[in-house]
Amino acid sequence: MPADDLPIVLDRLGQEPLAVQVADALRTAAGSGALRVGDRLSSTRALAARLGVSRTVTAAAYDQLLAEGWLAGKRGSGTFITAAPPTHRARAHASAVDEAGVAYRCAEQRQAAAGDSAAATMAPASARGSSADPSAEPELTDLTAGRPCLDVLDRAAWRRAWRAAADRPPARVIDYAGHPEFRRAVVDHLLRHRGLAARPDQLLATSGTTAGLDEIAATLPPGARVALEEPGYQRAAVTLEARGLRVVPAEMDSDGLRVDRLPSGLSAVYCTPAHQFPLGSRLSAGRRVALVERARAEGFLVLEDDYDGELRYDVAPLPLLAALDPDVVAYLGTSSKLLTPALGVGWLVAPPVLHARLLAARQHAAIRPSPAGQLVFAALAEYGDLARHLRRLRAELTERRQRVVEAIAGTGAPVLGDAAGGHLRVGLPSARAEQAVIDGAARAGVLVPGLSEYHRGPARVFGVSVGYAGPTRGELEPAVEVVAEMVRRAWAEC
Repeated sequence: MPADDLPIVLDRLGQEPLAVQVADALRTAAGSGALRVGDRLSSTRALAARLGVSRTVTAAAYDQLLAEGWLAGKRGSGTFITAAPPTHRARAHASAVDEAGVAYRCAEQRQAAAGDSAAATMAPASARGSSADPSAEPELTDLTAGRPCLDVLDRAAWRRAWRAAADRPPARVIDYAGHPEFRRAVVDHLLRHRGLAARPDQLLATSGTTAGLDEIAATLPPGARVALEEPGYQRAAVTLEARGLRVVPAEMDSDGLRVDRLPSGLSAVYCTPAHQFPLGSRLSAGRRVALVERARAEGFLVLEDDYDGELRYDVAPLPLLAALDPDVVAYLGTSSKLLTPALGVGWLVAPPVLHARLLAARQHAAIRPSPAGQLVFAALAEYGDLARHLRRLRAELTERRQRVVEAIAGTGAPVLGDAAGGHLRVGLPSARAEQAVIDGAARAGVLVPGLSEYHRGPARVFGVSVGYAGPTRGELEPAVEVVAEMVRRAWAEC
């Protein structure tokens, strides 16, 4: 069917925004075969005229599909279909473009314009070191990725949630899957903010992503091979190896995990497709499809760590692998980047057989995550404070990222990674240049990690990972200026 003839029916009285409906219709058409890879779409102006809507509507729909990777634009040629969702999972809720997608971000932008999303900046931290001990070394400003931004946390809402959690009566029985209120809150959070339609009985509470990964690792046979992104999250590798598993490197490039280069004989593949750690890229749409298709064909499990998944600043959060095929994907999430790791709260959505095995193991060993943090999370969600916090967090981190980009822009170094999460990558030409930046920054009181430390084998990618969420604003700006100066010197000397 010619793309211009594709029937798109809009429900103008429905609750879903028109941009959501247009994006869903195009995505479904690609999944069903009505549109094929290589088909050229109408311009946003022509499609808007045909549908009788504003061009803003069609532009927002195309922007979302471009960000997800289903479309690609070619200057002077138009916009083309580049990949299609797997047909056995081509369903409307498989996309993150829903009430929490375009609609959520439109509401977010309106509130930002009204001043609601302005972040409350805390006063700078107290003086470094201990005044009682003049010999104590000064504490470094830590630019490590993965730290939460506590500046925007509403302390009144935080106290209110703890009081609400304390008002709950003590539980009479142990719920090994997690507190029911928490599981309901997470299910709603995942549907609104990640486009994943799950049920409370499919979800397990965890103490965090690593804890959930450890539980899954315990179910795999000793010596089983698990592929992990290289460079990648080394704590995951340590966790897997501690369970007697063999970790093998998975090759990466600018489009994320090289699915075609995965070795055979795998039991699982661990990946961070939404915002790869530490490179900051996303797994392309075509490779998302290829990964779940290969997992289904070869019988391995995909371990999807949704690192920074809720924190995108250009479009709605990207669709999950678990939404493409929940039968072969175990989805891991956490509140540690959104709120604080001290809450000790995460979640796991697993295929039915794995879910039953994990729950049985908990019951057999009489272990479960502590419910206190779960109740606090549930209370934050119940009163709307979690959604408000996410709006403030996105607004704050958008501005912080822009300031870091501006500071690095004049150094000659490439600034890499998607407009997402709490870190970006600054490229460097060699291991020597990387170490020079790390050492120079440390002498100036700034801790910035190099990409070499995220490799298990010889390092192939060099640079530093700049985390901009953890420090206060008063700490961040001078620290980034230090890093920029070290990067400028490194490039000048190469």
